[in-house]
Amino acid sequence: MSHIVTPLDQPSNYKDSQARVDRQTQNELLAKSTTLYVGNLSFYTTEEQIYELFSKCTTPEDGGGIKRIIMGLDRNTRTPCGFCFVEYYTHAEALACLRYISGTKLDERIIRCDLDLGYRDGRQFGRGKSGGQVRDEHRQDYDPGRGGWGAQAQRMEAERRREVEERYNDAQDVPGAVAGGGGDWKAEHNQEVTLKRGRSPDDEGGSGRGEPRARVEEPEAADRM
Repeated sequence: MSHIVTPLDQPSNYKDSQARVDRQTQNELLAKSTTLYVGNLSFYTTEEQIYELFSKCTTPEDGGGIKRIIMGLDRNTRTPCGFCFVEYYTHAEALACLRYISGTKLDERIIRCDLDLGYRDGRQFGRGKSGGQVRDEHRQDYDPGRGGWGAQAQRMEAERRREVEERYNDAQDVPGAVAGGGGDWKAEHNQEVTLKRGRSPDDEGGSGRGEPRARVEEPEAADRM
């Protein structure tokens, strides 16, 4: 049975591409590591929320606890980009959190944890071309907790909008074009309408154009008396 069920406190096969150590040396370092890498976080998850969750497996009374939390940041905007490092005082605490917290939900997202070789200055920044994580560079789905669409999808949408605006501006430059909704033509048409003579009361009731109007007889002087 022990060969069938994978232990929950075992690190994954992930290897940091910037770590200049071989696999055997990496396994030896992970066997005593006190640092956890936490991924799939929401961009809006705070350090306080992470501290509250990851301190549940610590033993401060025995000299343990969380040593520090390093939030992962976008390289360009310096805003959270969905990962962090949690450093403990003991290796046992890091293993306990790997066993019981990895795969649980935080901010309605299933987070994943892994033992890490140890934080070094500079690792807090994303490695993607746009400044965030590489996974968000190529993501094609919409994830509201991680900035919406992936970086490539956002660039494609921005390029599409730019092309539409250029076609719109070019259409307005063509003589006689009504790309702007015919605003110039409407203004000239309205001006012509205002220059036309309005109908007078005398225009009503006539039997036709050119017909003489009926003459009104003056009343006799006798009728006035």
